[in-house]
Amino acid sequence: MRSDMTTTAFTIDGYRVTRTLGVVRGITVRSRSVVGTFGARVQTMFGGNITILSELCERARTEAFDLMCQHADGAGANAVVGVRYDAAEVM
Repeated sequence: MRSDMTTTAFTIDGYRVTRTLGVVRGITVRSRSVVGTFGARVQTMFGGNITILSELCERARTEAFDLMCQHADGAGANAVVGVRYDAAEVM
């Protein structure tokens, strides 16, 4: 499935939904190494953007998106509408 056939809207301009195949998902759980966690703690002391954690979040989001697209492909989809992102702390 092409990533340009995904949207947070419930329609894609120029296309119509003819069949719904169900919910697809992309779930990932990521963690920093001990060194990365220490680096993030150092960055918090100086304030501002904590780039180590921002990069981790971006990698997790990208991985979750790719997994969602793979799940959609496996279901036979050619698009995903109504995409939503969610994040939660587990530990």
